[in-house]
Amino acid sequence: MAQIQIKLVKSVIDRPERQKRTVKALGLGKIGSTKAVENTPQVAGMVAAVQHLLEVTEL
Repeated sequence: MAQIQIKLVKSVIDRPERQKRTVKALGLGKIGSTKAVENTPQVAGMVAAVQHLLEVTEL
């Protein structure tokens, strides 16, 4: 399956708790942190829920 690289580009401060937990579950912590993950339907749904905070690149 294809991999995607996700990067946190906006802060989770002042965001709903659900979005904070989603970002943490994706393995991101601070602004600028990146992670390469498999593009599964579960991950795609999580990315879609917080897409306004992320930058997504296909690998």
